Amino acid sequence: MDSNEPMLLLSSRIGQIGDLGLDLLWRFLHIVVSLFHIVSGIFEAIQSYAISLGLIQKYSSVDIEKLRCLAVVLDIEVARDVAKVVELLQWLKTIGVKQVGLFDSQGLLKKSKDMILEMVPGSTLLQETGEKDISPDRKEGIAIEFISSSDNKEAVVKAANILLKRHLKTSHPEKDEGNNVFTESHLNEALRVVGENVHVPDLMLVYGPVRSHLGFPAWRLRYTEIVHMGSLKYMRYGSLLKAIHKFTGVRQNYGV
Repeated sequence: MDSNEPMLLLSSRIGQIGDLGLDLLWRFLHIVVSLFHIVSGIFEAIQSYAISLGLIQKYSSVDIEKLRCLAVVLDIEVARDVAKVVELLQWLKTIGVKQVGLFDSQGLLKKSKDMILEMVPGSTLLQETGEKDISPDRKEGIAIEFISSSDNKEAVVKAANILLKRHLKTSHPEKDEGNNVFTESHLNEALRVVGENVHVPDLMLVYGPVRSHLGFPAWRLRYTEIVHMGSLKYMRYGSLLKAIHKFTGVRQNYGV
C-alpha cells in the first residue's frame, strides 16, 4: 500500500466535510433570509391594514402640498390591468394628489386614456389643464398625464436643435473660452418652445418586479425620490399612504 494513501483519504474526507458544512451554512442563511422576508411582509401587511383603518394616528394627515407632481411607473405586464390602475388613481385622488404622471414603456395606458379618465370621476388630462387648475388650492379632481418611452425622444431632439441654433447664433468660436454652458433653465425654456410642458415628479412610485425606473424619461428625474412598491396586483392603500406620508415628512434641502 502506498504510504500516502491514508493522507489522501483523510484529505478527501476533510474536503467532503467542509463542502457539507458550507452547504448547510448556505441553506441555513437562505432559511433565515426567507423567514426575514416573510415576517417583514406580514408586518407590512398588518401595518398597511392598520393605516387603512386609521388606527395609526401619524398617518391620519398628509401635507400633500409638498407633493406637486407624482409619477407612477408600471411594468408592462401590470399596465394591462386597467381596473387596478383605475383603483390606484382613485386612491391617489382620495389622498389629495393633484397631478399624476402614468408611465409604461409601450404606452398601453395612453391608448386607454379615454376609458381611464371616464372611470375616475373628477379626472382631467394634464395637457388640457391649466396651471391654475392644478394648484394646491384646488380641492377636488386629479390631472393625469400619460407617458411612454417614446415621448421624450422627439421633444429632446427638438429642444437640442433649438439650443444648438441659439448657441451658434450667439457664440463666437474665435473667442470661445468654454463658458457657454447649458443649464436646467435653458432646457426647460427650449422644451416649452417645442410645446413640451415639463412636469418633473417629486416622487416616483414603481409597481413591478424590478427596482428600476423602467425607462421613465431620465431628463425628468432631476430631484425625484424613487420608491419601489412591489406588485400592482397586491397594492395596498395603507402602503401607498405610508410612502406619500414619508416623502412629505422629509425636509428637502435642494434649491435652498
